[in-house]
Amino acid sequence: MNRLVSPPGPLVTVTGVSFGYDRTPVLLDIDYTVEPGEFTGIVGPSGSGKTSLLKLLLGTVRPQRGQIQRQPGLAVSYVPQLETVNWSFPVTVAECVLMSRSTRRLVPWATAAEKADVTAVLERLGIAELAGRHIRELSGGQQQRMFIARALLRRPRLLLMDEPTSGVDIGTRHEVLHLLDDLNREGLAIVLTTHDLNGMAAHLPHLVALQRRIIAAGAPREVIVPEVLEQTFGARMDVLQHLGMPVVVDSGEPAQLRPVAG
Repeated sequence: MNRLVSPPGPLVTVTGVSFGYDRTPVLLDIDYTVEPGEFTGIVGPSGSGKTSLLKLLLGTVRPQRGQIQRQPGLAVSYVPQLETVNWSFPVTVAECVLMSRSTRRLVPWATAAEKADVTAVLERLGIAELAGRHIRELSGGQQQRMFIARALLRRPRLLLMDEPTSGVDIGTRHEVLHLLDDLNREGLAIVLTTHDLNGMAAHLPHLVALQRRIIAAGAPREVIVPEVLEQTFGARMDVLQHLGMPVVVDSGEPAQLRPVAG
C-alpha cells in the first residue's frame, strides 16, 4: 500500500452537532475535526454515543442540528463490531472482501482487475493463504484482518472502526494495534471506538472522551486522568503510571454515591 497523501485541510469537520433517536438525545453540541493522518480513539461507556458519532462521520445518519463538512470526494470505509456479523453466511474470505467493491457486481462476474486487487490487499494484511476459507473458520485476529482488507479495497483516506478489539484475547489485540499503527504510518487516518482503556486506548496517540458531549480530547496522559474518567464513566477511577503509560484502576465506588465536599 503506497503512502496516502491528502489535500490540505481537515478530512471531516463537525460543528455544533446534536443527534438522537426519536426524542432521545444521544450526542449534544459536538465539535470535532478529523485531520489527515490522525489516529484517534473515542472512549466512553455503552450508550455514550460512540457508535453514533462514527455513523455521523461516515454519513449514514444525519445530524438533527449542526453541520458536518467532508473533503470533496473523501473516501471513507467502516469496520463494524465483529459481534454484529453473521459468521454462518456462506461466503469465503475473498468473496467477502470482494463484496465491498464499488461496482457492486455479483461475485462470480468479478473482473480480473478486481480479483487482483483482492489478492493484493489480502497479501498486504498477511492473509492471502486464507482467501478460499469460509469466514466462520477464521480466528479473531484473522476475522478483523479480513474486515480491514474489505475496508481497504475501497482505497479510503479515513478508516472508521467500531470496537475493533472487543471480545478478543491479548495477543489478537496487540496484533490489531500493530496492524493499525502500520496503516496509519502509511498515511491512513483512523478513528476507532473502544471501551478498553488499558489495553487499547493507552496505546493510541490521541483520545476523545465522550459522554454525549466531548469531555476531553488530547494525548492519553491528558485524557486518562481521574477527573475526565469520572465525568465520562460516572465512577471514580484511579490512574497509575507504569512504564510511562497510564493504567486505570476502577475503585468500584459509583461517583453518585461518594460524599460531595463542602
